[in-house]
Amino acid sequence: MQSYWHAYLFVVVFAVLGVLLPVGALWGIGPLLRPNRPTAGKQTTYESGVDPFGDAHVRYNARYYLFALMFVVFDVETLFLYPWAVSLKKLGLFAFAEMVLFLILLVIGWVYAWRKKVLEWN
Repeated sequence: MQSYWHAYLFVVVFAVLGVLLPVGALWGIGPLLRPNRPTAGKQTTYESGVDPFGDAHVRYNARYYLFALMFVVFDVETLFLYPWAVSLKKLGLFAFAEMVLFLILLVIGWVYAWRKKVLEWN
């Protein structure tokens, strides 16, 4: 390990410089280069030219989150299915059985959500 101390020193020096130089440049030189002309229009909450109205905190229905979660679960499932389908011949029967078990568990979760009426908007 002692013969590699110079390599570790280079890694540490370059890591520190890789963080400090960009941060220092943005912090030190940035204010000199960018304009600073605050106006009342720029100081508003929405800088789009439309005056803000109403409350910024809007309550969303929890069903939106449940649908988003279901989408993510089934989207990740398709990500697992693509590599499996491509290499199914190489993997053999064991991989096929594992994927069938995976799909059965997903279907069980979907049926559970359906029976709990999570997917209904009434």
